[in-house]
Amino acid sequence: MSTQTTGMQQKKIAIYGSTGSIGKQTLEVISAHPDLFTAEILTAYSNDSLLIEQALLFIPNIVVIGDITKYANVKKALEGKPIKVFAGEDALEQVAAMDCYDFMMAGIVGFAGLKPTLTAVKNGKTVGLANKETLVVAGDIVMRVAKENNANIIPVDSEHSAIFQCLVGEEHNPIEKIILTASGGPFLGKKPNFLVNVKRDHALQHPNWSMGAKISIDSATLMNKGLEMIEAKWLFGLAPHQIKVVVHAQSIIHSMVQFEDGSIKAQMGLPDMKLPIQYAMAFPVRLPNKFPRYLFDKPNQLSFDEPDVKTFRNLQLATDAMNKGGNTPCVLNAANEIAVYAFLKNRIGFLDMTELIERTLEKIEFIAHPTLDDYFETDGEARNFAASLIQL
Repeated sequence: MSTQTTGMQQKKIAIYGSTGSIGKQTLEVISAHPDLFTAEILTAYSNDSLLIEQALLFIPNIVVIGDITKYANVKKALEGKPIKVFAGEDALEQVAAMDCYDFMMAGIVGFAGLKPTLTAVKNGKTVGLANKETLVVAGDIVMRVAKENNANIIPVDSEHSAIFQCLVGEEHNPIEKIILTASGGPFLGKKPNFLVNVKRDHALQHPNWSMGAKISIDSATLMNKGLEMIEAKWLFGLAPHQIKVVVHAQSIIHSMVQFEDGSIKAQMGLPDMKLPIQYAMAFPVRLPNKFPRYLFDKPNQLSFDEPDVKTFRNLQLATDAMNKGGNTPCVLNAANEIAVYAFLKNRIGFLDMTELIERTLEKIEFIAHPTLDDYFETDGEARNFAASLIQL
């Protein structure tokens, strides 16, 4: 153990979305540092078999299965173990309000992650935020509540983690601009006549990152980068004009900060989500690990290009939503979740996703200063309208 870690107290980790990509990698970090972290709470929505497997291995205090029809199976499998089992979406919120954990890894995908994350920050918990949709939908409310309750939000997305790392020690130096890097996804350089024939399996094959299905499709459409722009606005207190996206196909530089003097700081490394996960969990300590290192022993080129927003219009839709503000990003996110779900089920084509989102943005009434209830109502309306556009 390094001298840095000897004074660290063991942290009890609540993993929201433990059966997803972020959740599984968080458990890998816990396994590598059992003296520093324990899995206190594990939650999943419907993957009861993997949740049971994880619970039997890590013996958390609490597990929650969101799908109540899976409760009996989970309860029976964990019988005789010192593990409390809860079920239902309300239970996710109730457990988030408990005092038995120190750090929440917010890894639930999509809008579903908002309520538990908001509950955690209301209770002053430190949150490792891997769920970008929480801030896309209600960033103004979440960040205000976090400030009121002295709750730290540490970004886990590789791009936002990079910005966060670049800003350590720069508290008194104003940001001129942040530069979010995008890999370009599996269809970098392709045009609409190619994209019209793209199928689900092709779109899921990201060239650099191993991710869940939803985020992989968002990466392929560049919506992921659009959502990240909106998230960055709230996380770092920026105006839209201070946020720029560049395509960096190698995914070695994870993002950059440009300061008022023109200097640019970049955070680099191989594409591996375990690094930002570990950084958030141990912050401000950097833990030793055996993750692969980037090597400079062979010629390698790092390139930067403008994104093609005419072909990948989702990025432009997200930029427009960020500029408009109000409940527009909430509409964008809801329509996108429906579109991605339909595409993954082979119900609509790749380019149809953008059209569905655009039509939903045009339909739903604009609210300049939404309340939390307005956000939930907007989300429901946008989902219903977007779903109505999909041919049965």
